Amino acid sequence: MTSSPTPPALSTVLDQVRTDASANRFALWGRSTVIDEHTKVPSFSQPIFEALHAAAGIQARFPVGNAGLIHVYGYWFSDVLTPFGYKFDRWRDGALAHALKLPSHAFWIESPEHPSTTALDRVLTAIHPVLEAPAAGVVTADAQLTLASGTRHSRLVLCPPAKASALQPAALIYGIASAAAPPMSVPGTPSPTGVRPEFQLITAFPFSGDPQILATDFTTDPRPRWNAVVDP
Repeated sequence: MTSSPTPPALSTVLDQVRTDASANRFALWGRSTVIDEHTKVPSFSQPIFEALHAAAGIQARFPVGNAGLIHVYGYWFSDVLTPFGYKFDRWRDGALAHALKLPSHAFWIESPEHPSTTALDRVLTAIHPVLEAPAAGVVTADAQLTLASGTRHSRLVLCPPAKASALQPAALIYGIASAAAPPMSVPGTPSPTGVRPEFQLITAFPFSGDPQILATDFTTDPRPRWNAVVDP
């Protein structure tokens, strides 16, 4: 989309953030930077960043903060046009929702079908189980990240569109295991204790490229991606 962005009411978003914080939903998200890897500028302003984190009760220093706050809520306030459109397009235009077999409005701030739910709750419900336990038929890639803070397991999941078509994007879901999660000796297999890593989400968006090419690159070039921040 290329239409002029019209952000939602900040008060409505902050109310949802407080609801999410009371349910401890932000613990299921990792860390991200507001600086976009393509534009090299902040996707939205520092005052918005600070308002979101204050409402969530999360201490953060701009531009690095909670990925859920940044990607699910902050991107609605972005007026920076990227090579792929506006950041909020993923939530507004329905392409990501359709790839996950959901209605177009599934990830809007205010859902006409589920007015009592938050946007982040709906996003989590749709994508976190897919990241933790990808179903048969989806492209999954696992990689070990070697960082200053230790080794972390990362995962990419690409869900095919509901209708197979070159014009319909897949749903890309990306996460990194939390620092407390047990390491995996072989990517994609249980650890010796049989405990699966608890992944923290980083982002999700519609992807129109070749899933296999991206999956191969993901495993052969292990690194934090899509604005993820993993080292303190």
